[in-house]
Amino acid sequence: MKKLFLSFIICFLFTSVISVNDSKDAAGSIVNTWIWEKSIGGSDNPYVATPKTIGFTKKIIFTENGRVITYKNNVEIRNSAYQIEKGKGYFDQSEHDLITFEGKTYVIENLDNQNLTIVSNSQDGTRTIFKR
Repeated sequence: MKKLFLSFIICFLFTSVISVNDSKDAAGSIVNTWIWEKSIGGSDNPYVATPKTIGFTKKIIFTENGRVITYKNNVEIRNSAYQIEKGKGYFDQSEHDLITFEGKTYVIENLDNQNLTIVSNSQDGTRTIFKR
């Protein structure tokens, strides 16, 4: 009986450690270099902006130590902190992953190995799409 109980405890500990590691990997997946593809204005100000229409390229790098470095035409223009947390989206009042940097908060709408889409968590609702 003691061996069964001990086995149960060990199994529980390993499961807990795996869950914590998976959470860190999911939260860390934004850590990367992202190239701006386009921005789409919200319903009050509909527009589409791309590097071609705006006349410059933009790149952001999210680092493991909580910094975001912004480049315009491959020249660093900003280096600031970012924070990811759970919070309510402006439009649907549902819980989302939110990212705050450069003085604005965004809903992380899509994040995978190749794509990052963030939506301004405010009335303007501007959607910005990045690719790796």
